[in-house]
Amino acid sequence: MAYKLPPLAALSSSPEHIAPALDALFEPSPALHTLVAARLLPVAADTYDSYNSFIDAVAELLLQLRGKDDEKLLAVLAAHPRLGAKKVDSAQSEQEQRSLQEGAAEEAEALKGLNETYEEKFPGMRYVVFVNGRSRSVVMEDMKARISRGDIEAEKTAAIEAMRDIAKDRAAKLGTSE
Repeated sequence: MAYKLPPLAALSSSPEHIAPALDALFEPSPALHTLVAARLLPVAADTYDSYNSFIDAVAELLLQLRGKDDEKLLAVLAAHPRLGAKKVDSAQSEQEQRSLQEGAAEEAEALKGLNETYEEKFPGMRYVVFVNGRSRSVVMEDMKARISRGDIEAEKTAAIEAMRDIAKDRAAKLGTSE
């Protein structure tokens, strides 16, 4: 049976639900678990009327970390798999990145090289984008443009916004067990 998100109220009333829900929506990240448990869960049942509003609050929390606690932020962002990687830990990422596995071997090597260039340009970062079925070449053009821009603060924002989009798409696909 496929995983379904628990009712939103269960996140604050039953903390054992938070890690699997965050892992399914974002990616497995102990740093995110700790951050959300400390700052968002005490009010989750009363404040958020949907998973989308909860996801927006998580993204806003991450945006607030920029320049203040980059170590925590980078730990969360680094939980995302490299695009085009052969081994991906989350079933959601594996399915979302399926389109990146198609195409010529040379293109796969170029994507691997772009991942390396990106991570050299932005130490501690992972390139995060909402793939949503886009082809490898389209994703690679976006990655090249973001590398050329060379703005790490803009990259942090773009990564968080992509995480928000990915999480909302996942929430819609997973549904809840209510």
